[in-house]
Amino acid sequence: MPHRHRHHRAMGAAVAATAALLVAGLSGSASAGTAPADSAPTAAETLRTDAAPPALLKAMQRDLGLDRQQAERRLVNEAEAGATAGRLRAALGGDFAGAWVRGAESGTLTVATTDAGDVAAIEARGAEAKVVRHSLADLDAAKARLDKAAAGLNTADAPVWYVDTRTNTVVVEAIRPAAARSLLSAAGVDGSLARVKNRTERPRTFYDLRGGEAYYINNSSRCSIGFPITKGTQQGFATAGHCGRAGSSTTGANRVAQGTFQGSIFPGRDMAWVATNSQWTATPYVLGAGGQNVQVTGSTASPVGASVCRSGSTTGWHCGTVTQLNTSVTYQEGTISPVTKTTVCAEPGDSGGSYISGSQAQGVTSGGSGDCRTGGETFFQPINALLQNYGLTLKTTGGDDGGEEPGEPGGTWAAGTVYQPGDTVTYGGATYRCLQGHQAYAGWEPPNVPALWQRV
Repeated sequence: MPHRHRHHRAMGAAVAATAALLVAGLSGSASAGTAPADSAPTAAETLRTDAAPPALLKAMQRDLGLDRQQAERRLVNEAEAGATAGRLRAALGGDFAGAWVRGAESGTLTVATTDAGDVAAIEARGAEAKVVRHSLADLDAAKARLDKAAAGLNTADAPVWYVDTRTNTVVVEAIRPAAARSLLSAAGVDGSLARVKNRTERPRTFYDLRGGEAYYINNSSRCSIGFPITKGTQQGFATAGHCGRAGSSTTGANRVAQGTFQGSIFPGRDMAWVATNSQWTATPYVLGAGGQNVQVTGSTASPVGASVCRSGSTTGWHCGTVTQLNTSVTYQEGTISPVTKTTVCAEPGDSGGSYISGSQAQGVTSGGSGDCRTGGETFFQPINALLQNYGLTLKTTGGDDGGEEPGEPGGTWAAGTVYQPGDTVTYGGATYRCLQGHQAYAGWEPPNVPALWQRV
């Protein structure tokens, strides 16, 4: 499933003014709490929702049943919702129990809490509040126990498990319910925390030997380029770990020598990167419909319910939504965790390809079930974890992609670093808390991007 590395022309006109696209509830929430200065960019401006090209918007329209304006508004609302959820997560602390968006335009953000006393604060920021029994920390801890127990079990008949914030449970999807019960018992997960859901198909990795636009491993099997990257002065690309092992050689779709796998993890994770030779140049694009450019401007992770689109050589552009974060999935080769579960379809040959929300890189195709004729589901390896693991820098449009020195003497913030929600840095003599997972870039210094950082 190649996403072959190509050089493309930048494209895509800016959508209508960001402010005009905001749903009333979320537009107010973007500046709630620690209000940024009037000159500070909105979340949608920071995440460049205006960089979404026509090909991506058309795929969203086709797969999500939207018109053009709805697709544009959805991207803006999801950017604002992510920033609001990040602020509320920081404010609620241990009470926080997850957040998600819903509606055709993602116009409604729901934030869950274990304390009814938090409802007013949540609603004051334009979100709906849901009071639940278990915190996100409790659910994540239960899911971690499942991951640990699965290492000593055969989970082929209970191949998928994840934290479902919308039902405030840990869900195990099983072909045989008895297999799910065995996993829950081995993990010591209380019945009040868990839910078993039936499934009929085993996930598989999307990887085969078909021809098409792709890169080839050892002149044999084929996969897709995920995202072009740099590591210092070395250029290359990120892809799926199951596509090749360290030392494996790659050739392009044109069968010209391309590069070598430098690192690969599978199973456990599904991540790898390839260093390319001087004939190949990293560009800040992924291949869209009809060979068009889709710009990559960052890697801010999308919330549950958000739209996401995938590019692969077998099936091209397809879109869907993020259904679960922090998911574990068992393939024939072993268990992968954590991955993100989506409603996007894929087929053999799409492995390693790009997932993107608007212009924000999300991850690389790992596997799934079903197909793009009858429908299916897919899992992707989050890109930020891959970048962090190998010390890579995502190639993006605008600005300098290289690792910069901290913006102020003595500051700990640094471009090129992958930050997770809750991380703290210093910059310009002040301390900031990360609100949304992302890789930092010059121009995204904490005072400049209130969608990503909160001064504390």
